[in-house]
Amino acid sequence: MSRFVRPSKYRHVYGNPAKKEGCYDNVKVSNNAWDTNLVAANGRYVSVNWQASGGGAFAVIPTANYGKLPDIYPLCRGHSAPVLDTAFSPFNDQMLASASDDGTIGVWKVDDTLFDVLDMSEKEKEKAGGVKDMHPVAKIAGGSGRKVGQVLFHPTANNVMAAASGDHIVRLYDIEAGVAKVELKGFTDAMQSFDFDWTGSTLVATSRDRKLRTFDTRKGGDPVQVAESHGGIKGARVVWCGSLDRIITTGFSKMSDRQLFLWDSTNLSKPLKSITLDSSSGIIMPFWSDNNICFLAGKGDGNIRYYEYESDELHYLTEYKSTEPQRGLTFIPRRSLNTDENEIARAMKVTGNMVQPISFLVPRRADSFQSDIFPPAPSDVPALSAAEFFAGKTSMPNLINLDDKSGVLGKPAEPPKQNGAASAPAPVPAAVPKSSFSPSPSPLPAPAAGAAPAASPAAETPNAAPVHAPAPVVSEPAAASNDGASDSKVRGARCIVHEESALDSDLSCMHAQVKELEALVEKLKIQLAQKDTTMRELELENEKLKTKQQKLRDALVQ
Repeated sequence: MSRFVRPSKYRHVYGNPAKKEGCYDNVKVSNNAWDTNLVAANGRYVSVNWQASGGGAFAVIPTANYGKLPDIYPLCRGHSAPVLDTAFSPFNDQMLASASDDGTIGVWKVDDTLFDVLDMSEKEKEKAGGVKDMHPVAKIAGGSGRKVGQVLFHPTANNVMAAASGDHIVRLYDIEAGVAKVELKGFTDAMQSFDFDWTGSTLVATSRDRKLRTFDTRKGGDPVQVAESHGGIKGARVVWCGSLDRIITTGFSKMSDRQLFLWDSTNLSKPLKSITLDSSSGIIMPFWSDNNICFLAGKGDGNIRYYEYESDELHYLTEYKSTEPQRGLTFIPRRSLNTDENEIARAMKVTGNMVQPISFLVPRRADSFQSDIFPPAPSDVPALSAAEFFAGKTSMPNLINLDDKSGVLGKPAEPPKQNGAASAPAPVPAAVPKSSFSPSPSPLPAPAAGAAPAASPAAETPNAAPVHAPAPVVSEPAAASNDGASDSKVRGARCIVHEESALDSDLSCMHAQVKELEALVEKLKIQLAQKDTTMRELELENEKLKTKQQKLRDALVQ
């Protein structure tokens, strides 16, 4: 063992959780089993997938509104099925997108005036019309009508987002036009997570088929590289390491051990580093900080581990420990951190009914700005427009100095290195095993032309002792057997044709039944959404009645 300790500026980083009065309490977190983080955040708002009856909803909570939320809270409603994921725009704090099980994507603009009613007296609240919900400014079809499981905004281009749908395609949308401009294909199973690189020119994704794929987001189509990733059947996650050409994935081994892999994005032939974490069952959520720190939070765990990246090694620093298990987690953008407290990261941890901020601090006594632990962070100024990005242009993100908030304009990105990606073999589809069943009958071998029937013993030995009718006994059945074989082939062919016709008929009936069931499901979804809307209206009306009752009681007392 070495006598020397590796020097690190972050060796003594510790997590400082907010006290209860600094948390967001009475949060009704969604119980949907879909694997997402359940929460998204920026410097002004926190969005949480909400447990709503019938249709889908989520809540947006201003970060300044600490404390217990009222039972009737303004919700973002516009989906007819549960909301599965949300994401904030990196260039507009009030803009966010939602992905839903109803196959649509909602685009929202937060209206701060809807939160004013929460601080009003009952009389003022009645005059204002009570609590009101938010509705999307636009809805975009997910492409196939199936669920949209994940959504993520582009890191450098304005009004561009990526969404993964149930038809195993990741689509890049121009939000202003409301259409998908690029499709990333080649998946054979549901996507589990994806992330952009520093410039947004490459997207990396994990899938339930246990593959890791990278795509050129400007060209679209099939993946540039495909690699075998974690061998376990549980969920795998991926995060790009900021401005580096490195990728981190988390997942499970075939023996159900939780793993951490470090990859070279230019050559996915094998991981650069493999770490076995433990044998717990919760899915690990990885998060990258531009301090070259990777945070790992497991669902159902109370702790948050963090590793420092250096020279293709991931060095374990320490972990934040808690007895309260997390259901979901996210980190706010670095430009919103409190540098006066040497806060290098801030997490938003979702527990049973609470969202708790956790600040990760570097203990230093100096009061001045610590430039060595606060590199420039991506700003809220986009480097590209949507039109420029879809035209093929690439740029580095615009950065901001965290000391004086001065901006650094992004530069056009350098052409990607071709040494690894060019040499990587094109993805080869898995070999399909040959089936022993053939839709058409295999022809039986026909008898050779001019073949004579088998000679009888009498024909072979004409001078032998006479035998009672040997020739008729042998030759006639032989001829009959040839005719019988031919008839058998004909009958077999007719039977197969008849069976194929019956199968085609059954298949047509099944397709018709599937269409009827799909129509019935859509009808039920609409009815469920209408029911949910009615229930929400009754809740709001009930709140108004409570206000009026309180007003009457006050009048009677006076």
